[in-house]
Amino acid sequence: MPERSDVAIFNGMKHYFVSDVHLGLLVGDPADREARFAGFLRNLPEDTGAVYLLGDIWDFWYEYRDVVPKGYIRVFSALQDLMDRGVKVYFFEGNHDIWTYSYFEELGMVKLVQPAVVDIEGKKFCLGHGDGLGPVPFGYRFLRGVFHSRVAQFLFSLLHPWLAFRFGNGWSKSNRLSHEQTYQFRGSDEPLVKFAEQFSSVHDVDYFIFGHYHASVDMTLASGSRLLVLKDWIHSSPYICFDGQTIV
Repeated sequence: MPERSDVAIFNGMKHYFVSDVHLGLLVGDPADREARFAGFLRNLPEDTGAVYLLGDIWDFWYEYRDVVPKGYIRVFSALQDLMDRGVKVYFFEGNHDIWTYSYFEELGMVKLVQPAVVDIEGKKFCLGHGDGLGPVPFGYRFLRGVFHSRVAQFLFSLLHPWLAFRFGNGWSKSNRLSHEQTYQFRGSDEPLVKFAEQFSSVHDVDYFIFGHYHASVDMTLASGSRLLVLKDWIHSSPYICFDGQTIV
């Protein structure tokens, strides 16, 4: 069942969606990517009501009880400034930043679990990162289950942070480079599209918005729902804005 969110409605406000920034990934120019993302957050207009972080904002994230990854000060500062001025910041775990436990919530962000159906200005949005939705291959579903396993998380926590972060960052970089070289979005054959088609046949949804696939997608489904997938920030700065009436 989808998560039903208590997201507030901000009449006349803008709502922004962003995914797959992959902060910390040592591909391209990581410093430029972080600066672009921090600049995007700092330049959001005064009529911004909410920002939705749809996962993989960090290329690798792991929280110990008393230790979190260093860095990203400009990004956290920009997010804090947004929340201080009343902007709601919602986040989803991605497949790269799975292991978030409480730090983001302590900062004031609100965690949502995919697929989350939220009402924004009278429109129904189904949101999430996009991984694991639909008939994905068994191998990926198994690996995803391992990463979400409490046992695996406990065992990983036994590693010293110096070793854990190097292992995690190395794994993420290898995975991302391999994926970028071989993956092509397959349209109606994609598990995410099949999920959205089935979901919209039984739920009233105006917009589906996801990330994960590192491809820019804008499809109208048989139900009339609109499916949008955000591209990554490796070489550009994509986002989606809903102005209260339509996607702009």
